[in-house]
Amino acid sequence: MSGHSKWATIKHKKAATDAKRGKVFTRLIREIQIAARHGGGDPEANPRLRTAVAAAKAASMPGANIDRAILRGSGQLEGESLEEITFEGYAPAGVAVYVETVTDNRNRTVAELRHMFSKNGGNLGENGCVGWIFNLKSVIVVAKDKVSEDDLMEAALEAGAEDIEDSGDSWEVHSPFANHDGVLAAITGLGLEPDSAEVTRIPQNTVKVEGKQAMAVLRMVDALEEHDDVQNVYANFDIDDSELEALSA
Repeated sequence: MSGHSKWATIKHKKAATDAKRGKVFTRLIREIQIAARHGGGDPEANPRLRTAVAAAKAASMPGANIDRAILRGSGQLEGESLEEITFEGYAPAGVAVYVETVTDNRNRTVAELRHMFSKNGGNLGENGCVGWIFNLKSVIVVAKDKVSEDDLMEAALEAGAEDIEDSGDSWEVHSPFANHDGVLAAITGLGLEPDSAEVTRIPQNTVKVEGKQAMAVLRMVDALEEHDDVQNVYANFDIDDSELEALSA
């Protein structure tokens, strides 16, 4: 499995718990607001907003919540002033970490993220120190029992996908981020409902970790994920499937 697939597996297992705490909705609402602020409130004319709205609907967010987030982001309703900040650095064993945050208090978030890196055996670096490792890609996940590899590949590649990876029970369709909407439309055009469809960051290379180092890396990434201002965490670790399963149990 790719590093993305492995971490996605862990995140999917956490999804039910996160939803109970309202974390999923909070992050999705913030992404909608940011997308609407930067690109306008019309999803048809704003690809980032369109992707955010689709993710919110997939998480069963009520339409009224989505509409309010768009109105706040586009300035039609009063709301908190949000800012995007990215952090780059290293986890234990030299694993590269890229963190995307949305905050209403820059100083607080910078101080807390710096402390979290240090507390968990990592180091916060300068912007650009690891960002080049992660390529922005579209990743659409479809369960294997829903479609054959040949049918999925034909539709996806024709729409601009680059590759299809076997990730166990699912197919992962990888595309340039600019082709996300077209590839997603081609897949849903087959009558399929993807398990997930997102624009994410895929590492060009990975760092093999095991034992205590693997545990330390997962502990740090998990801690970052739990921070209220953190939207996404990307890391280029590689852990054997059996060990990952045991550690994430």
